[in-house]
Amino acid sequence: MKELELYEPMRKWLENYLLDQYPSSEIIAVDAHSERLDRVLSRYDVVCDAAIGVDIQIDVLGIVRNAKGFLLFFIEAKKTDLTLRDLGQLWAYCKLIDPKEAFLFTSAGLGTLNKLLNIYKREDLLDFGDGKRIKKMRVAVWDRRSNMPDTAQMVPKL
Repeated sequence: MKELELYEPMRKWLENYLLDQYPSSEIIAVDAHSERLDRVLSRYDVVCDAAIGVDIQIDVLGIVRNAKGFLLFFIEAKKTDLTLRDLGQLWAYCKLIDPKEAFLFTSAGLGTLNKLLNIYKREDLLDFGDGKRIKKMRVAVWDRRSNMPDTAQMVPKL
């Protein structure tokens, strides 16, 4: 399986997840892997100053929009066992843009992150936010049969 093949099922999952969480808001979920984040956002009339001119490419992007403004949601997709480098990539994006939620999904296994997150219990490695409120990236194996993340193995739990 190619990583590209994961984007559409993950986009659909994110869209449904956001519809459940924000039923009275406009929900946009897009495969954004081939464009810089600022360009994708501008296509939907969303201005995020931190993203302008920064070379960030999110695999799947979610936007929740209502009268109060907008919220961003990121999914990074991998088809290989996860590494600290994969987590670091998403962490850097989260530190720069500060989305509402961020997910790192793999169709393989948790790889070296399994030891860090499940044995050493280093969930602090998932922390991001503006300093006032700490949020956590979520890491999970993507179940290709159900086209959903395996929530039983998700760190931290949904």
